[in-house]
Amino acid sequence: MPRQLLTAGEAARRLGISLDTLRRWDRDGRIAVERDAANRRLVPAAEVERLRGGGEAHELSARNRFRGVVREVAVEGLLAQVVIDTTEPSRVVAVITREAAEELGLEPGMSASALVKATSVMVER
Repeated sequence: MPRQLLTAGEAARRLGISLDTLRRWDRDGRIAVERDAANRRLVPAAEVERLRGGGEAHELSARNRFRGVVREVAVEGLLAQVVIDTTEPSRVVAVITREAAEELGLEPGMSASALVKATSVMVER
């Protein structure tokens, strides 16, 4: 079965981001792209699914889920601040325990989701 490749514009639409954001993510190494003979970006459909969370089933009551890519994990004492560039046109910042950040194995460039429930933000991987 041939590998499905999307144009940069198609991939950006599926991710709900601008083409400029997709280009920036490519330059920053947050999204894996290939290049065609004319040096245009082609994004594997599997990479788009990875960033969208792959359609995994979750057993959780929270409905406000923002999928994205971890930009930064800043650990200080018992807390870790996790910055996620979401696939929505926004960024979510969560302060979680250091233990939770370590258990999730959060590192810049990996996909993650921010779940918003009331005034709290949780992070899942």
